[in-house]
Amino acid sequence: MDALTTDRVPDESGSLADIAAPNAIPQDLWPQQLDTGWQCVSTPAGACASPADLPAQGWLAAQVPGTVASARRAAGLLDAANPPPLAFDDHWYRLTLTGTGTRRLRLHGLATLAEVWLDGIMRLTSDSMFIAHDLDIDLHGSATLALCFRSLTPALGAKRSRARWRPRLVTPSTLRNVRTTLLGHMPGWCPSVQAVGPWRPIEMLSDAPHAFDTIDLTSRLEDEDGVVSLTLRFAHPHDVDTCDASLNCGGVVSSLQWRDAYTLTGTVRVPHAERWWPHTHGEPTLYPLALQLDDGRAISQSLGRIGFRSIEVDRGVDDAGFALRINGTPVFCRGACWTSADLVTLTGTEAQLRHAFALARDAGMNMLRVGGTMVYESDTFYSLADEYGLLVWQDFALANFDYPNDAAFSASIEREATQFLTRTRRFASLAVLCGGSEVDQQAAMFGLPASMRVQPLFTEQLPAIATRERSDVPYVSNSPSGGAWPFSTNERITHYYGVGAYQRPLDDVRRSQVRFAAECLAFANVPDDATLHDALGTIHLHDPRWKAAVPRDLGAGWDFDDVRDHYLQTLYGVEPARLRYEDPERYLDLSRAVVAELMGDVFAEWRRAGSTCGGALVWQFQDLRPGAGWGLIDATGRPKSALHGLAHTLQPIQLVMTDEGLNGLDIHLLNERAQPLLAQLELVCLRDGSVKVASASRAVELAPHSTQRIGAAGFLGQFFDFTHAYRFGPRAHDVTIATLRDPASGRIVSEAVHLPERRADVRHDLGLTVGAERNADGWQLIIEAKRFARFVHIIDTHYCAAHDWFHLPPNRPCVVPLLPVERFVARASNAVFKADATCEAPAGEVGAINAISATFYG
Repeated sequence: MDALTTDRVPDESGSLADIAAPNAIPQDLWPQQLDTGWQCVSTPAGACASPADLPAQGWLAAQVPGTVASARRAAGLLDAANPPPLAFDDHWYRLTLTGTGTRRLRLHGLATLAEVWLDGIMRLTSDSMFIAHDLDIDLHGSATLALCFRSLTPALGAKRSRARWRPRLVTPSTLRNVRTTLLGHMPGWCPSVQAVGPWRPIEMLSDAPHAFDTIDLTSRLEDEDGVVSLTLRFAHPHDVDTCDASLNCGGVVSSLQWRDAYTLTGTVRVPHAERWWPHTHGEPTLYPLALQLDDGRAISQSLGRIGFRSIEVDRGVDDAGFALRINGTPVFCRGACWTSADLVTLTGTEAQLRHAFALARDAGMNMLRVGGTMVYESDTFYSLADEYGLLVWQDFALANFDYPNDAAFSASIEREATQFLTRTRRFASLAVLCGGSEVDQQAAMFGLPASMRVQPLFTEQLPAIATRERSDVPYVSNSPSGGAWPFSTNERITHYYGVGAYQRPLDDVRRSQVRFAAECLAFANVPDDATLHDALGTIHLHDPRWKAAVPRDLGAGWDFDDVRDHYLQTLYGVEPARLRYEDPERYLDLSRAVVAELMGDVFAEWRRAGSTCGGALVWQFQDLRPGAGWGLIDATGRPKSALHGLAHTLQPIQLVMTDEGLNGLDIHLLNERAQPLLAQLELVCLRDGSVKVASASRAVELAPHSTQRIGAAGFLGQFFDFTHAYRFGPRAHDVTIATLRDPASGRIVSEAVHLPERRADVRHDLGLTVGAERNADGWQLIIEAKRFARFVHIIDTHYCAAHDWFHLPPNRPCVVPLLPVERFVARASNAVFKADATCEAPAGEVGAINAISATFYG
């Protein structure tokens, strides 16, 4: 085989080479990626029994790792809106191998019923897309490697134990028998792009003398020290008497020992190791690792980076809660449920992942959940989570079903779970392991008693594997679980859709006493106009393309447009159907605003001082197709109003307000940092959005990792009907603004707004002015208003606002950096944007939902 270049960067797909990019050294130690030169062809199911029967025509160039869908997309042959049922045909891949001698192939993931052929002889079969395989082959010059991906139809009809319930989410229900992702098989909310092909890398181990076979790295804390353990297996035997080896962790070096001619083991202890933290609570410190070999030639090889942290579950004083303590410190976990950076490839590029992780971090999120309906993500995903300081809640790839309990299925799960945990053992970000998604809930909602819905898969097998392979990560059997019903909101882990799908009023958030919401909210979040025009091709709300992208529960007489409309009517006092046809642009703006408001209010309640909620994850992080999906970012990579709404509420240093009715307003100050916070707290109430009718100011101090509640009534020192609960005459004000400032610079650290009346049927001349300026970093807008501006938003063809959908107090200029659209679009160039004279000047409009009209600039 051709030698692998030594300056190769890591791929994004979950192979050994993901761990670290190799240094320039005499030999390549990493497996060779067989990623080019592939072709694929599709045939009717069963048409070709072997490679000898394959047609001569119709082959497409194919990238590996990749899928049949990605090969067709590259060739311009995929209609992602109406994809063919790829899982029910056969598909063949082929590649010519060259070389001599015995070599080892490593196939990291084949979706889903696969055969591996070499020179017309079947050498391996696989019935799980989540299992990696090794295959030793002999090469004598050249050979043809062929992969066949068979139709799922026979497996779906195979006889297995009778299911006690059949969920409506997935089609067909017999997918319970097959170890494949449910993505592409959930028509209510996921495009039917089905996973077929070599979706994970295919490698050939290097024939270099020091070539790596497997690397197993773990980290742990012992008192104040960090300890790294390494077990490294080489592809070829070594002379253990002449080859010395050591491991370097952040400058601390320790000798390694030869277990046998193939295997090095050992540990290195880092005294007083700095902890890895989620970025909201500290620095996600990672230590560089390097392997040093000396058999007469000194070789130093990077093994990537590793972190040290501890994780514990806090059940609360009543033993009914669920919260995480990281390094002994309580952490409120907030974020969203991950879907996929690219549904077609199931992986996405490193640039796409970095873009998504940066949006999550900057919005104040510190956790992403990879649910059981998705796939296990690549090593690059978990490595970036380490880097960005984002915790990962990881379901095993199991959801909704009453799974088979035969020996073959159990053996497959054993191998799948063990391989995943071994592969991800090095990552500090892995924070929770969960048996599956909504399995107990499905059984309970079908009326089964607790004794009939238990599955040993979740209560015995998976926890035993988790304890064996990653004892440092807490395990929970299911999400949701706990309580008289598995989905009870006031115990352990729930999926909270009270505000959202169930259309409950906002006070339900407190009444439900959520302890940890592994899923929550779910709205049909409207993207910006650019996405609606460019990607969806319409903003007409009765266009079939619009409705096709709106998520719905199969069999329900409503969809999530209807859910959003409910809150438009109850919170904003507008009649959605009438507004939709009389003023569709206004309807869309209010739709964007109301979800931003709901997101902020719900998380303010869960984060307030005295709340027993340990965390909440929004359903979902990103859309799988353009349109008003559940995603906080749209399918092109642009953030939606919902993400901006969350960003105003999820920061590590945060001020939020809660409406306490007759008790007025409570101001909650949160400091998640390890340093104390000295700040100036200001409170002002305005009439007509501009006239000050009440105000107060005082210095406040917050201890590290603390919350503080301040009653607005006591803060003001006199009676004022903040919430208009007493109704002694007309309202004296229409907005209360609480501001936390740095006392030295006057910089605003955090701000919150309360509206005693949320109606959106009155608009004013706000005196809104906008100016565009250019500085060394690019363009920015200076926005100012004479009256309070509600949900200011920016529309620009070529730029996205760094922060958007925010409230603007009067007579206070606000600087909003503008970022080129290319930095937000998922499939844009990976090149980093640099401001230069060729950048097009911004031109657009700034609106607010209480403004009579927009203000144009440029």
